[in-house]
Amino acid sequence: MTTDPDAWDPLLDDLQGRREAARAMGGEDRLARHRDKGGGGRLDARARIDHLLDAGSFREIGTLVGTPAGDVPADGIVTGSGMVDGRPVMIGAEDFTVLGGSIGPGSTAKRHRIAELAERDRMPLVMLLEGAGHRPPGTGAEPGRAPTDLHQQARLSGRVPLVTGILGPSAGHGALVAPLSDYSVMSRDAAVFTAGPPVVKAALGEDVSVDELGGPDVAVASGLVHDVAESDGEALDRIRTWLSFFPTSAWSYPSRLEGDDTGPRAVDELVDLIPRRSTRGYDVRPVVECLMDGGRFVEVQAGFGASIVCGLAHLGGDPVAVVANQPAVRAGTIDVAAADKAAHFIQVADSFHLPLVFLTDNPGVLAGTASERAGILRAGARMFAAQTQARTVKVQATLRKAYGFGSLAMSMVSFDGQTVSVALPGATLGAMGARGAGDAVGADEATAEAIAAAEANAVYRSASRLGFDEVVAPGELRNVLLDAVARGLSRRQQAAEPTARTAITP
Repeated sequence: MTTDPDAWDPLLDDLQGRREAARAMGGEDRLARHRDKGGGGRLDARARIDHLLDAGSFREIGTLVGTPAGDVPADGIVTGSGMVDGRPVMIGAEDFTVLGGSIGPGSTAKRHRIAELAERDRMPLVMLLEGAGHRPPGTGAEPGRAPTDLHQQARLSGRVPLVTGILGPSAGHGALVAPLSDYSVMSRDAAVFTAGPPVVKAALGEDVSVDELGGPDVAVASGLVHDVAESDGEALDRIRTWLSFFPTSAWSYPSRLEGDDTGPRAVDELVDLIPRRSTRGYDVRPVVECLMDGGRFVEVQAGFGASIVCGLAHLGGDPVAVVANQPAVRAGTIDVAAADKAAHFIQVADSFHLPLVFLTDNPGVLAGTASERAGILRAGARMFAAQTQARTVKVQATLRKAYGFGSLAMSMVSFDGQTVSVALPGATLGAMGARGAGDAVGADEATAEAIAAAEANAVYRSASRLGFDEVVAPGELRNVLLDAVARGLSRRQQAAEPTARTAITP
């Protein structure tokens, strides 16, 4: 039977067959084994994309990339574009059922392509990881010069949001996007590392499990990964939530959220949430929830640097980034981990024009030999530099105490670009606490009492020289912050642009 040269059907049938082969991924057996890992509930690469994106919005790029024979479906990574809450994103999901999600020439090109389009079209890039890194020689990987996707991913920093979900073991080259990311989350049974256990065994003779090498207890505690979720679905939901607070790029502003609790209201309950005595610890998170719209606060990186709380909320309908000392952890003293966490969070918020809300209650940065050896001055200076260089709206409230370098890091000191800086009555200030100051100068009893009295009146002494714009009652604090953010946002009288710095520090 002779084929009609003008007929489209054979060409369309061939195309459909090639698409179906690519979309079959590693085959039903491998897909079934993959879904059964970890007690079931793990999603495959395409199911992850479907879960994250708005229904029906995915448009694939590079479906037919693979070896010439077509036996490496999509070359181990599914890439394309789609919508999250009606806004465009680029996305790539490693497919562990195809050669362990390893990276070959075709998948390198696909990774580079979606990162290139994210920058060019000014939209977020989401990478979903579960792969073995670069493909070993002899499995279709051809040596030679080619664009490296990490170069392009790094160029996104401070320009478009870069988000990573780690949803299985992720090693080597593919995993390196995680520290470059503005936000990263891993599922409970995932892991991320420079090289997996077999390589570690061969190189170092060290027997170690996947979880011991790069599971959540390692990756979150080291500060590499921001959050951990119990399942793939929860991790993807967290990515959607995080993206909802951010604009599509640094060339646009965050979207306002209309709701029933965006207007002024008194927060008299703060007097019950904030103990009067500065030596008593308390959890600052209910304070943040009390101040924000709807009592909603999405904490970021709770498992790292716990003496500072960082997170996202709305104030007057506008997305804001909150940086709050946590008196429940070492009285809110800023240690190396807390300073590093806050510095990165501040830079991300500033890059994408989220107003910063600082809630200050700390006795300074952490002293002692261990802290000094860990680099507290470097870390504290990094946090200070991040906040003082920020050009977004900054509002600051001192709740009870602020001493020494900790006050600078928390944007309390005057002439630091704040739209407003206020304090609650009774807030204590100074280079150090009264007891430490007395001991430092060898004060006698009378002098020590004078130092303590001066500390008690420090907030009014500072306010008398406009060290604070105002001293406010606790019940007034939400309205003061709300008005300040609204006033500060009046600067949005021209199109948004990226900040002047070149990149966000990993």
